[in-house]
Amino acid sequence: MQLTRALWQHRQPMIRFLGKRSIPKQVDHTPAPHPASPTHELPESFASYRTRAQQHGPLGGKQQGQRAAAPSGSAGATPTVGNIGGRSAQQLGSVEPAQGQVWDRNQLPKRFHRARWTEADIEALESGGASMFV
Repeated sequence: MQLTRALWQHRQPMIRFLGKRSIPKQVDHTPAPHPASPTHELPESFASYRTRAQQHGPLGGKQQGQRAAAPSGSAGATPTVGNIGGRSAQQLGSVEPAQGQVWDRNQLPKRFHRARWTEADIEALESGGASMFV
């Protein structure tokens, strides 16, 4: 136990930092597009992004003429219904993907389909790989 204390007493970290720790005075926190973004621009707002986004069909934003829901604590306010359940499927828009898009891998050419599991693969998984060396 004394030996351990003696070893820790003279321990030096392997990482050496150059200079004193300092926080930069000027840091630019303005939003900027990701360097790999296809458009190299920021959306005007999250609402405008949602009107164009697709996830198992159009996400769609609030229609013009729909009011925003009031806070639940306010008296006399009638909350509006959101996109799901508030409108019929026909009003939500088409769920078909746009030209050049697919919803599932199996709609792509055969070489992009998911590979089928063989009995050997299943056996290797169930045995934790031990069956591969028998």
